[in-house]
Amino acid sequence: MTQRTVRVASEHGLHARPASLFTKAVNRSGVAVTVTRGDKSANAASILGVISLGVMCGEEVSIEASGDGADAILDELVELLGRSD
Repeated sequence: MTQRTVRVASEHGLHARPASLFTKAVNRSGVAVTVTRGDKSANAASILGVISLGVMCGEEVSIEASGDGADAILDELVELLGRSD
């Protein structure tokens, strides 16, 4: 299992458009990814799960993945979350 921690830079947090881009990247990768905020976790491929975490701008989340392509998708997701709108 590979894990990264990243601060969400989008001024709207991980809602609507940023969450959509995030989940689409996960689904394209075919890798199982989990995103965690505090003590709540969600399947990163589920837009409803990701939005339900209520991640705001400036908060840190952990993302973890396992299997072939885990490092590559985590690198992509860290870049996505680190971008401001």
